[in-house]
Amino acid sequence: MGPTLVVGGVKQTELTFGLDTFGDQTVDADGTQESAAEVLRHVVAEGVRADEVGIDHFSVGEHHRPDFAISAPEVVLAGIAGRTSRITLGSAVTVLSSDDPVRVYERFATLDAISDGRAELTVGRGSFIESFPLFGYDLDQYEVLFEEKLDLLASLQSEGPLHWSGTTRLPLTGQRAYPTTERGSLPVWVAVGGTPASVVRAAEYKLPLMLAIIGGPPARFRPFVDLYRSRTEGTGLPVGVHSPGFLAATDAEARDLLYPHFKVNRDRIGRERGWPPVSRADFEAEADRGALFVGSPETVATRIAATFTDLGIQRFDLKYANGPMPHEQLLTAIELYGTEVIPRVRELLAVAKV
Repeated sequence: MGPTLVVGGVKQTELTFGLDTFGDQTVDADGTQESAAEVLRHVVAEGVRADEVGIDHFSVGEHHRPDFAISAPEVVLAGIAGRTSRITLGSAVTVLSSDDPVRVYERFATLDAISDGRAELTVGRGSFIESFPLFGYDLDQYEVLFEEKLDLLASLQSEGPLHWSGTTRLPLTGQRAYPTTERGSLPVWVAVGGTPASVVRAAEYKLPLMLAIIGGPPARFRPFVDLYRSRTEGTGLPVGVHSPGFLAATDAEARDLLYPHFKVNRDRIGRERGWPPVSRADFEAEADRGALFVGSPETVATRIAATFTDLGIQRFDLKYANGPMPHEQLLTAIELYGTEVIPRVRELLAVAKV
């Protein structure tokens, strides 16, 4: 077994559980649209609640559009760091293609210091492109920007003098990024949507893999896990899954609460991408057999346990905010995930091993 990734004192070869949010622009209990500032304060409170109920990871996404409030993940995470003590704090994801890897590393190294070694970084190309024109990047360079910037970010993990050159920025000739971390390096995950080339790229850099499974049966991603394992044999590197979902006391309540907000979110994105409107039947099918982990704690725990078994993964992150759901409903889902779902998944997996 090779080196073990440790984040916030948690060995990532153990089974761990996280929560993800993009800071969806929410409504209050009366259905009134809340401001981005209110949403950001809610996200901090949700991260605190996740820490209180024993969840291992809390990660926030980066977007630059009106339906999501979080554009600076590390700032939000720093706010959570000051009010928590054990949960790891990460991005889901940092859009590396339209950022500067050196600045990204420095920002998360700063977060790591503030949080006493609880920072982690998940990078990807992102499924939205608003950041490219916003920060002055050419979409024609979509592939090369990510490839070169991931190469530079991987080099930064040594925290020593940098000697690097590429086509998208001036070379580095011995410079260093500051501050350095007390543990000598930041944990960096690579998020992929399920293409073989993306999986192979993560494996080549010996970086942990996070599979974004947002549609269809999770078991269909097993070939990507096997491909990654074949390229990283002997390293002990973990594989995680990020999928949407929601929890309430019963299956019916969870589905009835989530569906109207899920539809708002999916249809808005669908209008941009040419998808047809999502129907209740589509939603129910995805909840029954697909990547939507929605229902009572027992139902969701059973499906998560099956995903661990089917894919042979070490980490599951639930994207608990999906559309403009009220903050109080999200807090309830967080509590159920931490206090009922996670212990039940561990029980189910322990029984399966006997």
